[in-house]
Formats: sequence, structure tokens, C-alpha cells
Amino acid sequence: MVTLIESIGDIADHFDAIVLDQWGVLHDGSAPYPSALATLDGLCGRTLGVLSNSGKRAAPNTTRIASMGFDASQFHTVMTSGEALWQHFTASTQSSITVFPVEGKAGDAAVWARGLDVIICNDVTQAEAIILMGLPDGAESDDYLMILQAGLTKELPLYCSNPDLTSPRGGGTYVMSPGALAIMYSDLGGTVHLFGKPHLPIFTAMQAALACAPDKILMVGDSLHHDIKGAHDAGWANLLIEAGVHAPNIGKDRITDITRLAADAHTAPPTYSIPDLR
Repeated sequence: MVTLIESIGDIADHFDAIVLDQWGVLHDGSAPYPSALATLDGLCGRTLGVLSNSGKRAAPNTTRIASMGFDASQFHTVMTSGEALWQHFTASTQSSITVFPVEGKAGDAAVWARGLDVIICNDVTQAEAIILMGLPDGAESDDYLMILQAGLTKELPLYCSNPDLTSPRGGGTYVMSPGALAIMYSDLGGTVHLFGKPHLPIFTAMQAALACAPDKILMVGDSLHHDIKGAHDAGWANLLIEAGVHAPNIGKDRITDITRLAADAHTAPPTYSIPDLR
């Protein structure tokens, strides 16, 4: 059964490393959550990491975190799903590949692909694969239906570097994330390769970077589908931040609601739960 706690400080001494999600835990995409900065200051001296389903590589995410007022030097490692995908292509034996990008902002894919033998093209019919790394705010799945159908016709594999279904924005609002589009492509019969949480490789990479035993790592996240499920599968303890993506579905009977939501997400309940990062 999930244990409700008042502060992350109540359990911090149980672990050698604490790994935090970004969106929904540290910030809402534009500003830090009210108590996040002070909480991290309270964890100063501990081994901290960031594990994020961001389609961008680790360095741009470190810069983003710092721009919001966080002290990036507090983090031992920043690992993203975009970094994991970049490493996958680095290790590929294929000499080069032409990809059609789906990106949040024009040029994101070109920046991501630096150092790779990857050719970015703007015509999906000329591509060998689709790279799905971001969506602009306000995007809807129907906006991409023609692209997905063209990919299906050519039997193109789709590589998704952000498997999140939704992402928080200021004011408690949420937008569609690339993972939702990847699921749509899969449902239509396409081949999808997902990088990031809850899939084990990104947890394994983070664990290796931290040089910690799995039972000495705490994952702090707001998604039962990604953070909590992935942590359970990796053998990590985990802490759910209730103010994130599941906030609308958690009422006064927190334990009952969280247990039900975990079952819906096909995972065990989180080890711990807290209203927000404090």
C-alpha cells in the first residue's frame, strides 16, 4: 500500500540517490513550482538526478532547468529520452538514414541530430523513418493524420523520443505530447520505437551513471504510467507527486484514488505519495 508522507525529507535518508522528473515535478514548462527550489536547496549535498521524457538532448534540458532558477550543479546527471535516442543512433551500424521530423519548433530536430549521420528531410515520402520528438502547444492528432498515413504507406518506422501522453503548462492546463501520436501510429498498424520512461533502458542508463544499487534510488515523478511504472520495473522506490498529471482524479480519499489510478495504469501503487514537491 502507498505510504503518504509530508515531506521528501522524511524519507531522503533511506536512499543514496534521488531522481526527479522535470515537467509536473520541478516546473510546469514555464516556471518552477512554488516549493521546488527550496526543496532542492534542502536536499543540497545529496546525489540528485533528472530523468525526463524530453525529446531534446540532455544539454538543452540542463540549460532549461538553469534558466528557471535551478542550480544545475546540484544534479549529478541529467538523462533524457532524446539523449537515449541520440545514443541509439550513435550505436547504429547503418551508415546514414534520412528522417522526417515531427518537432515542437522548427529546427529542433536539426539541433538534436548534430554529430549523427542523419539527414533531415521535409518530405515524408522521401524519408526512411519518422522522428517524433515534440509537438507545438495546441496540436491535435488529426493535424498529423496525413503524415502518419504517408508513413504507413511507406512502412516507415517511427522513433518517438518523448513517450509522454500529456505535458503540463502554466495554470494547471495540459497539452498533447508526442506519445499520444506514437500510440495513434501504432494503432493504425505502424512500427513504433519508444525511448524514455517507462521503458527499462533509460532507467538502466541512469542507474549506471549514478553508480547506485537499484534499491537505493528514489524516483520522484507525477506520472503513474511513466515515472512510477518504470521505477517499479527497474526495482527503484518511487514517490508520486499528486499535483501533476493525475491531480484532477485524486480527491480527499487519496490512498483509494491513487490505488485505483495505479491499477488503471497497469502498475503497482507508488511506494510513497505527496501532494507536491516539498
